[in-house]
Amino acid sequence: MTPEQPAPNPRRVVAVVVTYNRLELLQRLVERLRSLPRLEAVLVLDNASTDGTGEWLASLPSHQAIPLEPALEAPAGDPAAEPATEVAGLGPGPQVLGRTATTNRGGAGGFHDGLAWATELGADLVWLMDDDGLPEPDCLELLLAHDPELDFWGPAVVAEQDPSRLCFPIRLPGSSRVVHDMASVQAAARDGLIADVVIPFNGVLVTAELVARIGLPREEFFIWGDDVEYLWRALAADARCATVVAARFAHPATDDLGTPMMFGRTTYNHSPSDLKHYCMARNNLVNLRAYRGNPHALAFVVKTLWFYLFTRPQPRRVGLSLAAMRDGLRGDFTGHRRFLA
Repeated sequence: MTPEQPAPNPRRVVAVVVTYNRLELLQRLVERLRSLPRLEAVLVLDNASTDGTGEWLASLPSHQAIPLEPALEAPAGDPAAEPATEVAGLGPGPQVLGRTATTNRGGAGGFHDGLAWATELGADLVWLMDDDGLPEPDCLELLLAHDPELDFWGPAVVAEQDPSRLCFPIRLPGSSRVVHDMASVQAAARDGLIADVVIPFNGVLVTAELVARIGLPREEFFIWGDDVEYLWRALAADARCATVVAARFAHPATDDLGTPMMFGRTTYNHSPSDLKHYCMARNNLVNLRAYRGNPHALAFVVKTLWFYLFTRPQPRRVGLSLAAMRDGLRGDFTGHRRFLA
């Protein structure tokens, strides 16, 4: 770069947070995000919460969306033009902009809408997360160190209760091995990365260029599987995806995820929630058929039947699973509504 050439402007990073009835956790997360200097804005998508989340968002000084492009910024002196605002006693930081939906659209609908909103505002990079996660203070900087070499990348998602283990077990690339602890992930990393492995929508960065190429998450999935579908869609489009092992994102762990079955040869993502299980069974089958083919989809059906007939016998879950899978095969993405309050 010659002395006459100006330094390139840093890429504009906007965080998207999807929330539902977890105001205290949302406020904790927003406080952390507002301490990060590289963020231009925090967009909060509220799924019709009933715990005061909508009222809290409406009380924020800068709750209306403003364009981020320099040519469209508000005039100097306009409060909306200030990148740092005081929010609920949290001190200065990136603007927090909120939208409250009239109905619960689930995580899939929230990330669909939030990613669209962020790119409309001119974000170059969008940082996606749920309300119950918490990035380490250096998480974003460690991720940004890999821009622009990656298109869709994220941190290691660790259990908030025990950061030495993963919140979600991962299968190492090119292997049938599933790991549950950070030590195994660190040992498997190459140049600090686990290629082609991402825990989507848990502190992941996605470029606006990739969004333009592959579109938005499938909002009709409601919850469960929308994140995996987006990753598989990105990989199918030859996107550069990876986990940055040094970056950490804490998330409450659920012991039922990755429950061993078939004499320890594989695992199953059991959930005590009928809503979560219905969406998981329906959406996983759809994803497997679309991206892995019918043999993998059939294997998932067999695993589900085995789990609820032998590993954790629950005959009612067998019927629920088959109904969810039938709906997925029919392209019916409305059945989850009967589980909503």
